[in-house]
Amino acid sequence: MTQDRHTNKRVLLTGGAGFIGSHTYVALIEAGYDVAILDNFENARRDVPDRLEQIVGTPAQVFDCDIRNTEAVQGVFAAEQFDAVVHFAALKSVPESQSNPMGYFETNCIGLYNIASAMQATGVSRIVFSSSAAIYGNPESMPIAEETPACPQSVYAQTKRVGEEFLTSLAQATPDLRLGILRYFNPVGAHPSGLIGEDPSQTPTNLVPVIARVASGQMAELRIFGGDYPTPDGTGIRDYIHVLDLARGHVLSLDALFGETGSHCVNLGTGTGYSVMDVVKTYERVSGRTIPYHITDRRAGDPAVSCAATGQAKAVLGFEAQLGLEDMCVGNWHFLNRQNR
Repeated sequence: MTQDRHTNKRVLLTGGAGFIGSHTYVALIEAGYDVAILDNFENARRDVPDRLEQIVGTPAQVFDCDIRNTEAVQGVFAAEQFDAVVHFAALKSVPESQSNPMGYFETNCIGLYNIASAMQATGVSRIVFSSSAAIYGNPESMPIAEETPACPQSVYAQTKRVGEEFLTSLAQATPDLRLGILRYFNPVGAHPSGLIGEDPSQTPTNLVPVIARVASGQMAELRIFGGDYPTPDGTGIRDYIHVLDLARGHVLSLDALFGETGSHCVNLGTGTGYSVMDVVKTYERVSGRTIPYHITDRRAGDPAVSCAATGQAKAVLGFEAQLGLEDMCVGNWHFLNRQNR
């Protein structure tokens, strides 16, 4: 699709100031979409919209809004005319979800309900939903295809599965609703400008942000959860995908919803797995720093290996990842250094 065909398509990104949301904002703007951000900045930096303006050259429209606030969400939709929603806004820490299930279901499920309700009230009939490979749990065979039965092993994963089921039921009952479910594997990396990247305002739990903080001296060491998995080096293997590839996947998903492809559910990954130690060694090489670590007990529910089957994303969306692990680590290290100047 050309930019001209997107000029009049107005898209709302919920959670658009976050890690994946901000990169998708840039990708959608570059593809010619008209984009607005809805965020409560609970886990995103307040200056992200200013950074986005530096990247794309125009001010970002931002609605400071909490998706748990029904009236506030309805107010945004009543005041604006949107053609589609890309729904990122959610809580995403697995350990935190285990200790705070009430908060996770409220944000991830009731918040999604509020967005869907406002869409229905204002005739918005296209939504891309940010799901997760976590819904698969610990499957017996690899790579993981979209047909693999869901078996969530955490409260976080349960909320994502509930979100998928809710939207699927809604689509079955609402013939006009077009739905793109994107099951992410492990997003890493940063925009080449170094202006946006994975920079949670809360304590990071994802592997690479923790490694980055150890490399920069902000944290003393990395804890590796499990060194006795049935993998070549004993540490867990994951499918890491560059956030720029992931953002491009959202553009392709939205293109499909506006085109003739219609609703879809696909994995977004590379199909290649790297162990925790692979990531540590790559980051050490890229940064020139030593990453102290110690191995501790496995976390409950963590699979030994998790890699995506990528055929459906290619067939349905024409999506293939283009960037590798070194690109991800280089981007993250560049972003971190720019923030610490």
